[in-house]
Parts: sequence; C-alpha cells; structure tokens
Amino acid sequence: MKRLDRTFLGAAAFAALLPAAQAARPLTTDDAGIVESGACQLETWVQHPRGQTAYWAVPACNPTGNLELGVGASRVRADGATSSGDAQLQAKTVLRPLSAEDWGLALAVGVVRHPAGTPHRNDVYLNLPLSVPLAGESLLMHLNAGWVRTQGAGENRRTWGLAGEWRAFERTTLLAESFGQSGGKPFVQAGLRHTLVPDRVQLDFTVGGPARGGSAERWVSFGLRLMTPAFLQ
Repeated sequence: MKRLDRTFLGAAAFAALLPAAQAARPLTTDDAGIVESGACQLETWVQHPRGQTAYWAVPACNPTGNLELGVGASRVRADGATSSGDAQLQAKTVLRPLSAEDWGLALAVGVVRHPAGTPHRNDVYLNLPLSVPLAGESLLMHLNAGWVRTQGAGENRRTWGLAGEWRAFERTTLLAESFGQSGGKPFVQAGLRHTLVPDRVQLDFTVGGPARGGSAERWVSFGLRLMTPAFLQ
C-alpha cells in the first residue's frame, strides 16, 4: 500500500478519536469537567496502530473561569517517514457543574483539520458530555451525544460515547469505553490512569480498536498529563 494511502487510513482512524481529545486522558469519551479556572494542562501521548505511530500534544487553558480553550496537533510516522497529522481547535464550557453527589453537563465545539492530500480537509463538530457519579468520585459514568460535519463532502453524522471510570486504588483509576459515529463501526478502549503527583502529573495506558474487526486496526497508547496551578487570573 502506498504511504499516502496508509497515512490517510491512519488519519481517518485518529479523526474518530479527535472530537473528544480534550477529555481527561486517556478517554476518548468526554467528561463534563474543564481545566481549573486560571490553570492550564498539557496532554501528550503516543498512539501506535499497526504500521504507524502518532505523536500528540494537546495544551488547554481556562483563562475566564468557564471557557476551556484547547489546540492539538499530531505527527504521524509510517513507512520510515514522518509527516503532519491532524490538528484540532476546541472550546468547551460547563453548563451544569459536576459534583460527587450530582450529575454535570458541558458543551464542546471544535474543528479538526486533516493533512494535505486527504479527500476532505476539515471536520466541524459539537458534543454534549454528561457525567453521572454512581458512587461519589470513585465511580463515574460519562455519556456523549454529538454531531460532526465533514466540509466539502457535506456529510453530517451523529457521534456518541459511553465510558466508565472506577478508582480502584487511591492513585489508580481503571477505564473502559465504547464510542463511534453513525454510519461507522463502533470502537472500544480500556486502560488505566495513574497519578504520580496529585493534581499535577498523571500517566496512562490503553489498548483499543474496533468492536468487531481484525488486529490491523487495533492500537496501544501511552500518555502523560501535566496540570498547572491557577496563574492566569
């Protein structure tokens, strides 16, 4: 297969993950929270499907108190060559704050730009993340309902996600999710998040792939999340 064709297939797979890239790593399904008021975070990870490796960096800040602004970009390595991958710009606000006793709701909108040479360059999306505490902060469920429009092709698709977080140990949370969009195959992912420094440094690991499909479409990922104290206000 030509490198451009393989890169496009990889970009298409990563695009399925992107609309929720601002969720707390490593979930693709978004949650109803945002970065602390006046603070920033950096999420960076390596994702490795068969034959490719993608390197991601997604910084985000909350300068106003209820508006998280994030931008992300990737580099993709395939067939021994490295090229630009997808890029994303997103804004997210909380509509109803999540607490340990009650559900929360947020709204995220953004655009994803695909690499040159892919059939359609931009996707515009909207997502409503709902988070529900089932056992305080120890067990959370996240539900996503959204929409994505592929500019150029003029295609509109519904997006969805369902995820669970279980704090199995004081600093380790187990994660599982399923997500996808109308007209496409569903994906599943499972892994863990471990806190090295409370409220400052987290590590994560996942394995994932299509719910029904061969090993060629599966991936593993390793991530790092860095969070700052409030300094913008």
